[in-house]
Formats: sequence, structure tokens, C-alpha cells
Amino acid sequence: MKYNYVKCSILFVFLFMVISSCRNESDAKRMYLGHTLPQSHPVHKGIVAFKQSLEKKSNGTLKVKIFPDAQLGSEREVLELLQIGSVAATKVSAATLSNFVPEYNVLGIPYLFKNKQHQFNVLEGDIGKSILEKGSEFWLRGLCYYDAGSRSFYTKEKAIRTPEDLEGLKIRVMNSQMAINMVNSMGGSATPLSYGELYTAIQQGVVDGAENNPPSFVSSNHYEISKYYTLDQHSSVPDVLLIGTKYWDNLSDQEKSWVQEAADESAQAQKVFWNESVEKSMAIAQKSGVEIIIPEKSLFAEKSKSVLENFVKTYPEFALIVNQIKNKD
Repeated sequence: MKYNYVKCSILFVFLFMVISSCRNESDAKRMYLGHTLPQSHPVHKGIVAFKQSLEKKSNGTLKVKIFPDAQLGSEREVLELLQIGSVAATKVSAATLSNFVPEYNVLGIPYLFKNKQHQFNVLEGDIGKSILEKGSEFWLRGLCYYDAGSRSFYTKEKAIRTPEDLEGLKIRVMNSQMAINMVNSMGGSATPLSYGELYTAIQQGVVDGAENNPPSFVSSNHYEISKYYTLDQHSSVPDVLLIGTKYWDNLSDQEKSWVQEAADESAQAQKVFWNESVEKSMAIAQKSGVEIIIPEKSLFAEKSKSVLENFVKTYPEFALIVNQIKNKD
């Protein structure tokens, strides 16, 4: 309790200093955007594209200040700062967001999307936009989705070639019930853990491995200590660019239009950054001696079917969304 109090105090002092230092710089409206990724990450580059586009469209009347590398806290902590209006915007995984906005749980269902084109037909169409709007009920308005690739397993000492190889392994997952259920359904032991603690946790054997996309696997340096990467591609959970409604509601209609247009443009630019990063990251991992395993994905999909079945039983109100996604071209 004492640690959390001190941490919050430091954070709010930091925010006060930042806001005070910028208050008199100009008459521009300032948008503070915090996220947890390093500046080399393709999603951060997408956010930079958003900043550049918005400042150009608004002729500098809307300025974006980006705080990467978890400077303002974890994903959950920054979401809470958005809700109270201390920070304007952020980027988080849809998995983390599902703890605030239940509809985002649907996007974490394993093997829900047929392929990348199917995924973005869904996200950029009526289904995806409807889910983005649902966040406004919780003071978290979705602006667009960023490509976060497909998540796959990586381990330190034991290669995963079939679902049976997960038996007895502690696998780090995000703090998402869907991710926990997915790993457990395949026989692993899902272990929610802060991303910032993961390198040490793998190194010291607290967990046996984790699951993530190639750019995150490399940018986090987890490839240095995890020498098996199994491309089972069990889930394709997107990232979401969000703006707090407390900030959004104070914008004019013209400013809202600029923000949304800039977000949409940045989403398209980010796809290019993402594809380039995947290619580069896989080359780095292979060069460092990581064994890239291409498994029979149908085995993993079959093993995890219970996740979808249980989800629909637990949340029958989301069954329609699931069916709409599965039937989308």
C-alpha cells in the first residue's frame, strides 16, 4: 500500500511539472500521450505519424507530447489516468482494454481471424468501429486499431512443437482472462506478469516462457534468453489508440475531425512500419541462434476450441459479434 502511494505521488508530481512547464509555451491545446513501448517499436512509429498528421492538420493548434517507455506507468495505470483526465491519450493492447470494456474480449479469441486481411476487414469495418465506440461508456474512446501481429510462444529451454509440449510450463501472459484461458486450455500454466518484469522472470526461471509477436520478442531483448520461438500464431490481438472522453469532449467538432483523420492515417502508416519490423526482427532472432519452429497450427487451434465455446456460454450477449466476425469476408 505504501509503495503504491509513493508511486502515485511521484507520478502526479511529474505530471504537474510537465503541464506547468508547457502551460505558457503557446496557445496550442496539448495532448499528452503515454504508452509502454520503446521508441524503436513500430507502434510507437505509428503514434509519431499520428502526432505529425494532427499537428499538420491543425496548423499547430493541437500539439501532441508523447511519453514512451512506460514513463507514465503501466498500461492499466495510464488508462486510469485517461479516465480521470490527467492524460489525454494512450495506446494499449485490446487484451488490457478488455478489463475496462468487455467487448474487446472478443478480439482475443484464439484463431478467430482467418488471416490478416480478414482481421482488418473486421477491425476497419462496422464491427471494429462499434467496439471502439463502446469504450466511451467507460471514458475511453477508441480512435483506431494498430497492427500488433500474431502472438506466438517462445521458451527458454524446451521447444514447443505441439500443444502437448506446453504441459507443465509456466507461460507469462497479459492480465487478460482470455489469454489465461487460452494457455491453460493447451495444457500450459498461464502466469500473468508485468511486461517490465518478464526478462528477469525468464532469466531466473520464474516462468519458462511467454507469448508475443516478433517485434516485441526482439525489442524487449527476450530473444537473448529464449532460444525457441514457435510460430503457432494463436491470437491476433490488436493495439488500440485511445483518447479519454474528458479530453475529447472539450474539443470542437473541427478538432475532433482532425484527431480522427490523423488516427486513421496513422493506422495505415503503422501497417507498413509493422511489416518492416517483423521482417527485421525475425532476421535478428535467427542470426542470434533462436530456433524458429513452424508447427501444425491446426493442433493448437483444436486444443483451444473450448475457449470460444466457454466464452459464448459465459457472455451470450457477445455471440452475435463472434458470428458476425466469423461470417465476415
